[in-house]
Amino acid sequence: MAIWQYIVLFSTVFLGGLSSFLFKDHSKTNLGLILSFSGAYIIGISALHLIPETFAGGDAHLGLWLLLGFFGQLVIDQLSTGIEHGHIHVGHHQDRFFIARIMLGLGLHSYMEGLPLSIQNTTGGLEHIQLYWGIILHEVPAAFALVTLLKLSKVSTKTIVACLIMYASMSSLGALSGQFLGWNASHAKELMAVVIGTFLHISTTILFEADSSNHHNISYKKLIIIGLGLGIALLTMH
Repeated sequence: MAIWQYIVLFSTVFLGGLSSFLFKDHSKTNLGLILSFSGAYIIGISALHLIPETFAGGDAHLGLWLLLGFFGQLVIDQLSTGIEHGHIHVGHHQDRFFIARIMLGLGLHSYMEGLPLSIQNTTGGLEHIQLYWGIILHEVPAAFALVTLLKLSKVSTKTIVACLIMYASMSSLGALSGQFLGWNASHAKELMAVVIGTFLHISTTILFEADSSNHHNISYKKLIIIGLGLGIALLTMH
């Protein structure tokens, strides 16, 4: 990636996490709306760009990598407690091990998403820029949720900022790793299939949980936000 892309990727995620300090009531309403938008957008770009361009060659084995990404995210959720899709669980056992476990899960998830960025950029495909913005749009609310959880867990501000810097750096670190290891385009489809799997897991979880009341009655506000996210994804078509 270009230097400016690394800067934007880090800065938007970092600032998204810092914005949590502007909200004192820790209401999940705004976070839920942001997540609904990002969920609709990333499932839209997955269906319109990532899946068609990755599976264009008809390689059936790529389906195994997609499944690995989808169900691998279930394992990562056990570490991160689902912060990637807005779950903020505050209990009585928020010790250092709990925080380290969350950071391990989030860091692994973010690092894996960043790996295909350097490789896809060499192919000149439109899927590269769609993946890039998809990562940003779902990691920003994840960073917000992370900081909110750490604040509610009475973690010091210094530790919160350190954790946020670590999280905001992981996707860029993944992209840098791809360049350093000299991976070529032959690895792109497998890595992209894994990322598609994680995108499908996260986006469907967000959208299935859009009805927080469990009465099959999504608010008009959330429907509009979901439509907006999907609409922007549709605008990216050729």
